[in-house]
Amino acid sequence: MAEKARIAILISGRGSNMAALVYAAKSSDCPYEIVLVASNVPDAPGLTLAQAEQIDIFAHPHKGLSREAHDTIMHDAIVRSGAEYVVLAGYMRILSDGFVRKWADHMLNIHPSLLPKYKGLDTYQRAIDAGDKVAGCSVHLVTAELDDGPVLAQTEVAILPDDDAETLASRILIAEHQLYPSALARYVTREADPDWILEQIRQRALALQETHERASFGAPGWRVGSQTTGKYFAYFAQSHHGEASVALLVKTTGLDEQAALIDVDPDLYYAPKFYGKSGWIAIRLDTGRTDWGHIAERLYKSWCQVAPKRLTRLIDIADQF
Repeated sequence: MAEKARIAILISGRGSNMAALVYAAKSSDCPYEIVLVASNVPDAPGLTLAQAEQIDIFAHPHKGLSREAHDTIMHDAIVRSGAEYVVLAGYMRILSDGFVRKWADHMLNIHPSLLPKYKGLDTYQRAIDAGDKVAGCSVHLVTAELDDGPVLAQTEVAILPDDDAETLASRILIAEHQLYPSALARYVTREADPDWILEQIRQRALALQETHERASFGAPGWRVGSQTTGKYFAYFAQSHHGEASVALLVKTTGLDEQAALIDVDPDLYYAPKFYGKSGWIAIRLDTGRTDWGHIAERLYKSWCQVAPKRLTRLIDIADQF
């Protein structure tokens, strides 16, 4: 099994969602492990549970500290633990913009409503007062704006005729305990999901000027220029032409550059069977260490080789200034 993702959980109270994550992580096929439970409340009951489960804990009160100062203390503790992701589980603190930026795309939260409905507090009563038939919970990425990050997963919970906020909350909590571990597992393994990988390539390829997508021999490909005369500058390969890897195929300047790249990092690059003799290079996307900045750079270089001169000429002129 691949190396497990390392998770730090932040709590402020009993940590019931933390407990759900801790027990899910005990499964041998769970793709993550909990390496730290931290809190702004030194006597938070969840810390006692985490310690009993032999998980490292950390606590530091926020009183008397600026938001930024306390967040720095928490951030440093998380870094020392070796965590790659931060999971908020009843952490009753609004995080500073600096902390959120440091953990961008690597921090998740669970919220007791079907976002974008009912951000903030009193979500159960607000759903009942609105006459909603269903309420629920959402797992989302954390951004600077409260409860506004991209939603990763949701579970609907029926609102019964005699529900009050307390009874509805008790059923939503059950849903949270099931949703959070599964959503986290999917997120930390996303870079092994070919559909997710393809979407990352698609976004970057189509961000280049005058590009469009067109399949070639059953594989997604991207061309620059018109629909009739456009030229391919990239392909997405998934078990294509008998090759087992998931890869991006882009042009090089020729066989010399192709050979040099393979020589530098043969675990990342290889010559694709169908296109290799033409100087194309395959960049593996299933290694678990994809540098998406590098992928964007290789897409751009490949695009430059086949783009119409009227497009590259403008780039050349801009580069002179």
